Amino acid sequence: MQLEQIANRVIELSKQAGDFIRQERKTFSTDRIEYKGLNDLVSYVDKTAEGIIVAGLEKILPESGFITEEKTSTKMAERYNWIIDPLDGTTNFIHGVPVFSVSIALKEYNELVLGVVYEINQDECFYAWKGSPAYLNGQEIKVSPAPKISDSLIATGFPYYDFVKQPQYIDLLTHLMKSCHGIRRLGSAATDLVYTAAGRFDAFYEYNLNAWDVAAGIVIVKQAGGHVVNFSSGDEVIESRELLATNGKITDEMLKVIQEYFNK
Repeated sequence: MQLEQIANRVIELSKQAGDFIRQERKTFSTDRIEYKGLNDLVSYVDKTAEGIIVAGLEKILPESGFITEEKTSTKMAERYNWIIDPLDGTTNFIHGVPVFSVSIALKEYNELVLGVVYEINQDECFYAWKGSPAYLNGQEIKVSPAPKISDSLIATGFPYYDFVKQPQYIDLLTHLMKSCHGIRRLGSAATDLVYTAAGRFDAFYEYNLNAWDVAAGIVIVKQAGGHVVNFSSGDEVIESRELLATNGKITDEMLKVIQEYFNK
């Protein structure tokens, strides 16, 4: 099966899971929250949505394995492995903040080759695969043309459980607040990444992210013409758990600032 055919089926599956999440939000009660760790929330909605996605993906590529946030499946395969966040932005979902997404990526051996992010509340599906343009609801998207930080709107995420580098993070944030059009924190890394791909944000940076938070968005940003690197300018962002995604024009400037403040 070709990647484009796989992508089309994954898009439909992401919307199916998104429909379930949307319906559950209408009657969701906070007494059904579970805690995986400090400020690390989950509910039956995450787990059920992941089950829907895993079952659907097994039909698309029966030989594939899975890297999943909620551990619905721990099966690993040699060639194809799906990387899944069934509900990126769980805290937003629980509190009724309408920014949360389904994120599904496909890794072939060690290469990310397909990404789909469905932003549920806006009914916006972002997707791309190896060799394709990036798309939003069937229309091609590209990163922004902003030439420097001073022309940019920048997204980030706040630490919520590992505060070791919080002082450096705050110093960096303070600098950027004074240097760009504004800073946004949506609470969904998958959404931040695809908004960067679509040119809504000019850059997004965060640390301590997991593979399922970023894998699909990485594919989409790259296919939209953007750059994705770690804070040392290397290509490995999942293992390093440091990610900077940009429009490609402000990468060097952003790295210089990040390294000045964050790596103290």
